[in-house]
Amino acid sequence: MLAERPPLAQPEWDQKEMPFTEHLRELRGRLMIALGTVGMLAVFLFWPSQFAITWLKNEYLGTQITLHAFAPTDVIFTEFRFSLYGAVVLGLPVLVYQLWMFIVPAFHPKTRRIVYGYTAPSIFLAAAGIAFCHFFIIHRVLTALLGITTRVADETFGVESTLNLILLTFLAFALVFQTPMIMVALARIGLVNVPLLRKYRRYAGMGILLLGGLAAPDASPITMLLIAGPMYVLYEASIWIILLLEKSWHREPSAA
Repeated sequence: MLAERPPLAQPEWDQKEMPFTEHLRELRGRLMIALGTVGMLAVFLFWPSQFAITWLKNEYLGTQITLHAFAPTDVIFTEFRFSLYGAVVLGLPVLVYQLWMFIVPAFHPKTRRIVYGYTAPSIFLAAAGIAFCHFFIIHRVLTALLGITTRVADETFGVESTLNLILLTFLAFALVFQTPMIMVALARIGLVNVPLLRKYRRYAGMGILLLGGLAAPDASPITMLLIAGPMYVLYEASIWIILLLEKSWHREPSAA
């Protein structure tokens, strides 16, 4: 009589279904980690934010323009907002990781290990987006807006609204430069693929140009291309990255 095989060790993670309450518990845990990370980074950034805001104002608006506070809370709210936006950018690897790990249980177990390779470049891409905005976008956008304003009105800029515009522009480019990460993630879980992205690249290009035109405050073709150009380059780069990674993805099930 053949000896009975010992039961296989249960893997640390499998694809068994979870009750709805377990999904809620996991979502709550991951939200707490994400919010805790952003909160701690925001606290850390709050004190130096006052010096960073002064530098931003002098760098992008010049020393001739004075910012005004229209309420006693304007400055403190601006510093808080700066800390929060900075915390979101610096915490992107953790935020992307927590989001991905909440989605990934529905797919192949080996996907979890690949997550580490996806989250690491996110902070580099965010920094690249901020650098691109600093060198090519923000000066041009603010100059255009100042020119439009001075033609029809006397400028009196509030500290909260002005700094909010600058910070939102930086945050937007930090997020836009996450396009390769998002596209690769969607391809990894099977929602998109290279043929689909190539099929709709014309529509994507038209949509990006439209978005660039809407975002260009001076309606200049140069500003429009400066905004839309990197977005389309990132779209095309995502296709090539997915193409290079797909071969290794196809080999994974047989190796499991």
